[in-house]
Amino acid sequence: MIILLVDDEKDIRNSLADFLTRLGHQVLEASNGKEALDILQKEKVHMVLSDIRMPVMDGHELLSRIKSSPEIKDVVVILFTGFGEIKEAVEAMRNGAYDYLIKPINVKELAITIDRISEYLALKQEHRQLTRNFQSRLNEATRDIQKELNEVKKAYAREVGLSEIGIFSDKLRQVFRTAKRLHRNRDIPVLIEGETGTGKELIARYIHYGDGEITTPFVAINCAAISSGLFESELFGYEAGAFTGARPKGQKGKIELAEAGTIFLDEIAEMAPDHQAKILRVIQEREYYRVGGLKKQIADVRIICATNRDLRQVVSEGSFRQDLFYRLNVGHIRVPSLRERKEEILPLARMILIELYEQKKTRFRSINPKAAKTLEEYDWPGNIRELQSVIGRITLLWDETEIKPQHLDFLNQDRGFFLKPAGERGPVSIEDITLPEEGLDLEKWTLEIVKKSLDKHFWNKTETAKYLGLTRGVLYTYLRYLEKK
Repeated sequence: MIILLVDDEKDIRNSLADFLTRLGHQVLEASNGKEALDILQKEKVHMVLSDIRMPVMDGHELLSRIKSSPEIKDVVVILFTGFGEIKEAVEAMRNGAYDYLIKPINVKELAITIDRISEYLALKQEHRQLTRNFQSRLNEATRDIQKELNEVKKAYAREVGLSEIGIFSDKLRQVFRTAKRLHRNRDIPVLIEGETGTGKELIARYIHYGDGEITTPFVAINCAAISSGLFESELFGYEAGAFTGARPKGQKGKIELAEAGTIFLDEIAEMAPDHQAKILRVIQEREYYRVGGLKKQIADVRIICATNRDLRQVVSEGSFRQDLFYRLNVGHIRVPSLRERKEEILPLARMILIELYEQKKTRFRSINPKAAKTLEEYDWPGNIRELQSVIGRITLLWDETEIKPQHLDFLNQDRGFFLKPAGERGPVSIEDITLPEEGLDLEKWTLEIVKKSLDKHFWNKTETAKYLGLTRGVLYTYLRYLEKK
């Protein structure tokens, strides 16, 4: 240990220095506080042994200077004092001195004090080392936890359907700014309008989940997929024995399942007028009754609705209640079509490529400039859903690293097909069908026709059902079979 001995009496310094050196310590000497401060600025010192009464600068001022200097404030200071100066020594301890010794110095007491200080400094050094190690470990653990948290958030985002968000235009940024404001106020009903394939449900999920901090339920129901007779029991639930075939214990409805969360009513324009009145009551009164029930149920849910039709037009046609429209239109979001935000086409295409590369292990990583121009010039009537379908089709049919113009030839063919008058499209003729001798899997062919019809109409279920001459309920029955395949 390096000790600075400060005393104006040289004989005392020499005697103490000799004793401390024999104990194994390195000793520096100063005759007053000023000299001691000069040494402390130049040398690394662990402890100062100083007399109180000295010329030029006494022990009190030396202590004050040491403790007020950031560079040397941790140096341990012990003061020597005469018997009559004990009060001063005690005051010095209040000001930061570690201890005091009464003159004449008892060398045994000095040795014990120095040993105690050595142990104190060793513990202090160990504490500093442990603190540094702890902070380093803490920072490392924090980084690991943050990394795990980010992975959990990504997994959670994928699970709830938020991993597909790609915002590459001012128009869509405005949509998400509005969605974020609506996310903070769950009492406001929301209406999302936009063409098929623009990502209305994704916006609805963002309004509910925000940036991933919400864990309450998000329950979606397609108003066009449920028959009018089942809609009320599906939405509100029913009591035991409410109707023939009802479960013995009744059943919870979608609103109850979404308690404290969000009920998402997709394709709201297809809802029957009598059901619209009941939804209006839920929004206004925040209450409902189960089918066959007498007990009032509280509707603690956020209501988000979506439609691919112009709801004002539907209201003017008389098939949608005006009062419900105004209730829903409080929180209104219109999602622009992809052709209205062409600057997003290439970034979205690249994002989809990377996702397929990471998830499906495809080879495609880039888009040829000429192919990029083709993508930008195409109208994308099916919006983002069609873009996903096109990129997915390319990565499935070709095993290359770059999307080239020839990979997109079918786009122009499809566009030409859709632009032809109905009479020139070459519909399938019954006379042209040849049945195989070994038998026909009618279910397989029916499902294939349904799938091709959905692709033809970019998965617009209303148009597909109309094209096939089916009710939407029957179409959704086929969809359930397709999902199982």
